[in-house]
Amino acid sequence: MPKSKPKPPAPRVLWKGSISFGLVYIPVALYAATVNHGIDFDWLDKRTMDPVGYKRVNKKTGREVAREQIVKGVEYESGQYVVLSNKEIEAAYPKTTQTVTIERFVPADSIPFIYLDRPYYLAPSGRGGSKVYALLRDTLKRVGRIGIARVVIQTKEHLAVLVPAGPGLVLNLLRWGTDIRPWKDLPLPAESPKQAGVTEHELKMAEQLVKDMSDDWDPADFEDSFTEKITKLIDEKVKAGQTEEVTKPEASEEAEGKRGSNVVDLTELLQRSLRKNRGKSEPDEDKSADAAGKTPAKKARKPPARKAARKRTSAKTSRKAA
Repeated sequence: MPKSKPKPPAPRVLWKGSISFGLVYIPVALYAATVNHGIDFDWLDKRTMDPVGYKRVNKKTGREVAREQIVKGVEYESGQYVVLSNKEIEAAYPKTTQTVTIERFVPADSIPFIYLDRPYYLAPSGRGGSKVYALLRDTLKRVGRIGIARVVIQTKEHLAVLVPAGPGLVLNLLRWGTDIRPWKDLPLPAESPKQAGVTEHELKMAEQLVKDMSDDWDPADFEDSFTEKITKLIDEKVKAGQTEEVTKPEASEEAEGKRGSNVVDLTELLQRSLRKNRGKSEPDEDKSADAAGKTPAKKARKPPARKAARKRTSAKTSRKAA
């Protein structure tokens, strides 16, 4: 009998690689930091209870189109498209380096919330990773900084921020600056309270109201009411025997990424990284780095202003709680 509240599966490695800052490489594994507890609604044929999928349909004729007859195009103006082949799209993919390349460190409170996207956990992986992982985590805590990095996950390059959080490091993907709409597009009031028509008395009353409603943040205090109601309804139907048997297609597991590099002589790498940043690198620095099996991090290419999106067809439609 299906369960409406399955136990979340054990964390699965999504990606293996390394964190790179200076000449130091930290072997890490990437894990999802969030679990979706929303309700997924599958399409079923009510006559047979068979799963219902999507068809690729010509929007003009209504006829189904074979996969091999489909090409990818980008609309550059109304009704005008540029068609790109799979080879052309693949050539634009960034090179997969399996490395979280830190490009700079910034104050911990300098990134607005609007830039934050999907979070991931990073954990040490392989021999010798725990010590240097702890070194980076504790250093960031001590100096109050976070790392701005680039990382390629699957075929897409992401901007990300590396943040120390409790005993671990969180890799939070960021939205690109070009993805954020400017404030000027919105009909906002003036920033000056006086120019916005707000009086000092109104400000003081509002401040008092905020103080009265203030408390510590506890995520357990807030629940997804839609999911709770649907889950309760599912439980009631299961207990009443109001269920249908559906044979679902098996899903294949994704292959894990390649392992990252091992760490060698941490103190030496830190010293050489400091000398390099100060413009006093030794002449044979790159040579010795190669001898140790490490290659200094290279600056990633700036992504193109616009890419063709990769479209996928799913056999499932979901309704996510807001």
